[in-house]
Amino acid sequence: MPNQWLNYHHLLYFWTVAREGSIGAAGTRLQLAHPTISRQIKTLEDQLGVTLFDRSGRKLALTEVGRIVFRYADNIFSLGSELVDVLQDAPHGRLRLRVGIDHAIDKLMAYRLLEPALRDGEGLQVIGHEDHFEQLLNRLARHELDLVISNTPLGPDSNIKACNHLLGQSPVSFFAAPARAEQLRSEFPRSLNGTRFLLPLHGSVIRRELDRWFEAEQLRPDIVGQFEGSALLTVFGQLGVGVFAGPSVIEAEIEQQLGVETIGRTDMIHERFYAISEERRIRHPGVVAIIRSAKATFDATELGSLEVEPELAADAEHSPEPRLAG
Repeated sequence: MPNQWLNYHHLLYFWTVAREGSIGAAGTRLQLAHPTISRQIKTLEDQLGVTLFDRSGRKLALTEVGRIVFRYADNIFSLGSELVDVLQDAPHGRLRLRVGIDHAIDKLMAYRLLEPALRDGEGLQVIGHEDHFEQLLNRLARHELDLVISNTPLGPDSNIKACNHLLGQSPVSFFAAPARAEQLRSEFPRSLNGTRFLLPLHGSVIRRELDRWFEAEQLRPDIVGQFEGSALLTVFGQLGVGVFAGPSVIEAEIEQQLGVETIGRTDMIHERFYAISEERRIRHPGVVAIIRSAKATFDATELGSLEVEPELAADAEHSPEPRLAG
C-alpha cells in the first residue's frame, strides 16, 4: 500500500521536470544535480506506488497516471505561488498586478486597458513587462505574471493552462503629420498610393490585416519602415516619416499625444484585444477591473465594438500537456 504522506519537495521536482521538459533543464532551474532529481522522483514513485514517467534511454514521457499527478501538482503549486504573492504584498497594504504587454500593442491602447485597474483597485500596484507574445505566455505559465494583454489569442494547440478573455475590437484609423494630413485626407484611401507608409513587421495580426486591405483596395503605398514593436513605429510617424495605422477607439488620444491628424479610417480591418489569464480559483481584483471596464471602453466609440460580457467570455481553455525531451 503506498505511503499516505506526500513529500512536496519530491512533488516539486517531478512537476518541474514535467514543465521544463527534461531533468537537465529542471536541474538548471532548481540548481540541483541530475542524479539528485532522478533519485527524488524515484522516491516519489515508490511512495505513491505508481510510475510517473516512461523512460527510454534519456527520453521521458509522462504516463497516464503521471499526467493526472501533474495536473494536481500544477494546481497545488499555482495556488502556493499565489499565496506567497498575497503574503508578500499584505504587509505593505498593496496588492500587485503583474501584467505582460505584447510589444505589438499600441502603448496608448495599453494604458487605456490597464488604467481601470489603478482607478478601481484600491492600493493596487501595476508592474508592467513588455516582451514578445510567446515569452510573455511562458512567464504566465511560470506564474510570474497575472495577466497578458495582446492582440493575439492563446492558440488551441498551446500547452499553457490559461484562458482568453476577449476585451473588444476596434476598427483602424490612419494618421499623418499635420503638414500632409489635409492633402491625404481629401482622396482617402486612394491618396495612400505611393505615400510613405510605416508598418509592423510581417507575421503580426494587424500587419496581415493591413496587407489584405491594401490588396482588396488595390493600394500600393511606399513602405519606408517596418518595425517589430509599436513604440518606435509611432515615434517615426510622429516625426512625419510616414503614415501609420492605429486603433480607432483611441483616435483622439493618438492625435493629442503624438500631434498627428486622422486622414481616414476603415471598418474592413478590426484589431482585437485579449486579456489572457491563468485559471485560478482566486480572481485578482485588478484583472476583474480590467475585464469589466473593457466593454465600456470599446462601446465608447461609434466605430464598432463587440457585444460581449468580457468577464464571462472565455474563448478557449487549455489543460497543460507538457512536451518532454531527453
